[in-house]
Amino acid sequence: MIELRRDGDVHVLRFDAGENRFGPDFLGEVQDALDQVVKGGGPGALVTVGTGKFYSNGLDLDWLGANQDRFEEYIGQVHALYARLLSLPMPTVAALNGHAFAGGGMLALAHDFAVMRTDRGYFCLPEVDLGMSFTPGMNALITSRLPKATAHEAMLTGRRYTAEQALAAGIVQRAAAEDEVLPAAVEHAASQAGKDGAVVAKIRTALYRPALDALNGPALG
Repeated sequence: MIELRRDGDVHVLRFDAGENRFGPDFLGEVQDALDQVVKGGGPGALVTVGTGKFYSNGLDLDWLGANQDRFEEYIGQVHALYARLLSLPMPTVAALNGHAFAGGGMLALAHDFAVMRTDRGYFCLPEVDLGMSFTPGMNALITSRLPKATAHEAMLTGRRYTAEQALAAGIVQRAAAEDEVLPAAVEHAASQAGKDGAVVAKIRTALYRPALDALNGPALG
């Protein structure tokens, strides 16, 4: 489902499971990969990227439909991944090679920076159109990482943002052509990799303490 490699000081974590939905096995493999990244020690930064036209489409609704009795446990696992990235002791960059929808969009927001593909793919938080609300942890993550007006529009309208629109709205920090998305993300990550990871984590966790508290608290509030 995933592939982990190194490009100099940059750990590149590729999601390779179709739409890269957050099934329990997928979440477990990503956490295991992050364990390896942290154990590597020394200078480092992390880039995550998907495959084909998907970065991630978020929650695995098919699995949830068959396991409704495990909903709270499952959401707790999703929250744990977001919290892990917010507290990771190194700079992080999301390379949005394609669609980043719902939970996948929130995963991108849990990174320090994001580069988005210009010719295909949207950033979208479609929960309002799916008849779903945001958990307290998800709400805290989104509102802490997006400008207030952007969070309002994205959450209440379910707007689909192209790369250029996402850049203008402050959702991503760079837009690039398909073949430049990953190289641009790796380049940016490499430029930050020499920073002290423990200091990066301390600053970031202080910046996003309310979001981390919500993500680490009761999954459904």
